[in-house]
Amino acid sequence: MSLLLLDTASLYFRAFYGVPDSLRSPRGEPVNAVRGLLDTIAFLVTEHRPTRLVACWDDDWRPAWRVAAIASYKAHRVAVPGGGPGGRDVEDVPEALTPQVPVIAATVEAFGIARVGAPGYEADDVIGTLVAREAARGAAAEPISVMTGDRDLFQLVDDAAGVRVLYPARGVRDPDVVDQARLAEKYGVPTGSAYADMAVLRGDPSDGLPGVPGIGEKTAAGLLARFGTLDGVLAARDSGFGLTATQQRRLTESATYLDVAPAVVRVARDAPLPAFDDTLPRAAAHPEALAELTARWGLRSSVDRVRKALAATG
Repeated sequence: MSLLLLDTASLYFRAFYGVPDSLRSPRGEPVNAVRGLLDTIAFLVTEHRPTRLVACWDDDWRPAWRVAAIASYKAHRVAVPGGGPGGRDVEDVPEALTPQVPVIAATVEAFGIARVGAPGYEADDVIGTLVAREAARGAAAEPISVMTGDRDLFQLVDDAAGVRVLYPARGVRDPDVVDQARLAEKYGVPTGSAYADMAVLRGDPSDGLPGVPGIGEKTAAGLLARFGTLDGVLAARDSGFGLTATQQRRLTESATYLDVAPAVVRVARDAPLPAFDDTLPRAAAHPEALAELTARWGLRSSVDRVRKALAATG
């Protein structure tokens, strides 16, 4: 018994850039992201044999509550400010990918795979909430694997809770299995929570998070090794104990950022999710809809792979 959580957007972006755009529908439209995402699901189900599966969704790729805290959050990815539904910012997405996303959503749903998002939250927050819910089950909790191309989710790694991250640094078929030993080996931090603290200090240009100038990954890990947590580092800053003058100055100059960044970096654990059934389907829940999508978009080989993978788990 195990739960597999997919950071869907990170996977279909990876598929879009990794699968040739020569893959086309019968009408000539690109379907490389659709085909790549379906092939990824087929492989993961075959390889990891989960009993539960959730395709976690970005209902809001740039939540207002994160932007209110740090205005630069993902600002460089905005294509049309306020141009989306409800006045939300429109993300800069490749023109050939945009029309594939609804096809991905419809195909996942036709299979009966749970596709779960929450208004005002990112897929990361959906994943964080599902991990928290599973942990709340105590002894009944099942092992969780999170498949993502986003290192932000390393913060969820927790050996005691059975949570690991599958990170496709070398591709989906040979992911880096990130547990606490791997965090310690590669990043010098002992836990997922410590990884989040390190990410606050280090920052993340890809998300528009500045971090503390002059404090990179190694320095951040060293400070956390010395003081235990981000709160411990900030206490040392305020007392002046155990820091160089330069470190204390940089941390002091970044006080405003450090006050708000933890809430931006850490995923939500209480996103308002809809009711859903995460049981892995053994066959397509909506075969007629799946047949229509398969014919319209030329997805037969990829759909057959998912169908075969699901049937083999029965």
